[in-house]
Amino acid sequence: MAAVIQTSTTGKKNAYAVALAQFDKATSYLKGEYPEGVLASMRVPKRELTVNFPVKMDDGSIEIFTGYRVHHSTVRGPTKGGLRYHQDVDLDEVRALAMWMTWKCSLMNIPYGGAKGGVVVDPFKLSQGELERLTRRFAAEISILMNPSGDVPAPDVNTNGQIMAWIMDTYSMHVGFSVPGVVTGKPIEIGGSLGRTEATGRGVCYTMRDALKHLSMPIQGTRVVVQGFGNVGSIAARIAHEMGCKVVGVSDVFGGIYNPHGIDINALIAYFKANKHIQNFPGTEAVTNSELLELDCDVLIPAALENQITAENAPRIKAKVVVEGANGPTTNEADEILCDRNLFLVPDILANGGGVTVSYFEWVQDLQQFFWSEDEINRQLERIMVNAFHTVLKEADRLGTDNRTAAQVLAIRRVADAIMIRGIYP
Repeated sequence: MAAVIQTSTTGKKNAYAVALAQFDKATSYLKGEYPEGVLASMRVPKRELTVNFPVKMDDGSIEIFTGYRVHHSTVRGPTKGGLRYHQDVDLDEVRALAMWMTWKCSLMNIPYGGAKGGVVVDPFKLSQGELERLTRRFAAEISILMNPSGDVPAPDVNTNGQIMAWIMDTYSMHVGFSVPGVVTGKPIEIGGSLGRTEATGRGVCYTMRDALKHLSMPIQGTRVVVQGFGNVGSIAARIAHEMGCKVVGVSDVFGGIYNPHGIDINALIAYFKANKHIQNFPGTEAVTNSELLELDCDVLIPAALENQITAENAPRIKAKVVVEGANGPTTNEADEILCDRNLFLVPDILANGGGVTVSYFEWVQDLQQFFWSEDEINRQLERIMVNAFHTVLKEADRLGTDNRTAAQVLAIRRVADAIMIRGIYP
């Protein structure tokens, strides 16, 4: 009998329920290929850690924070996945993200399993000192799972290279020597990789470019809307702009901006760095985040959080192509609507696989203590992304199904094959 994990009953759309529905749809194409227990074992995480830990605040008070680290699969190698700091983090979200990381690593054909973690906190309410103390204590709490041969965290929502540096230093202090390979997404000075910061956004643009080629749509002048202006969204917008696209809409957590004639993305990035938001950028009109998703455009890149394209707004999406820069931005009901409307969707485990791919490159460089040029990294990233994109297209055509299901069938089959080859211990 398959294990059953209870999911949250809170009001927000449950990310883990979405991930399980996607899994069940994909595995319907694999019935009879594997023993039932093999597929069932991939439906649940391998292990879950919940920690509650104290942090001393600047005023001398002590606050208790909750954090998570979930390992979905270790069959193909060490677990890999980011750590996010957000007030809405919960265990089901982390479970879903860990599962998606397993499929993403498998689809990119890199030797990792999937993991994810996070802390329930609004990091913008903390001072730099409080943020460092929280990070170091959380790193110590999850160090029972974390190591360069077993579990390698990385940045995610509201975390960055500095936070990875604190985690690496904390782990290294405990073992007594420097271990740069215990995390990726680090600053270059302590073993980070060239090209890592841009990797996810660059990969999004590689798959966007190939989708446009596949659809015989010219990239020059293609109208692009990007939801989210963090690491993924801002870089995807910039690279799309450099490719010749016309970025007509962008949003951050506070709202969006729109100019049908195109936005100067380099100027917008400078404006964002100075103001910490994109609102009132000269030459644009304000739109809400929900309005942004429904703007008239050719390509929509949701690069924020989960559950942004829903059954409610999917009928009003005007884009011809959706490239998922975020993890899980489209609900299952919205997926069906987009498919019925013949929108071309590049699913998250394919579109945003560039980040984990260059994280793998960083990990390899750390283990070898031999570092590559940025040109070499980008060339290898493009090779992997392009190969994965065309492999998914072929599988979708073979199965007569949508791109997301095809991508998951490919990824799940590779994990299932690894389970069968390794066998069941003992």
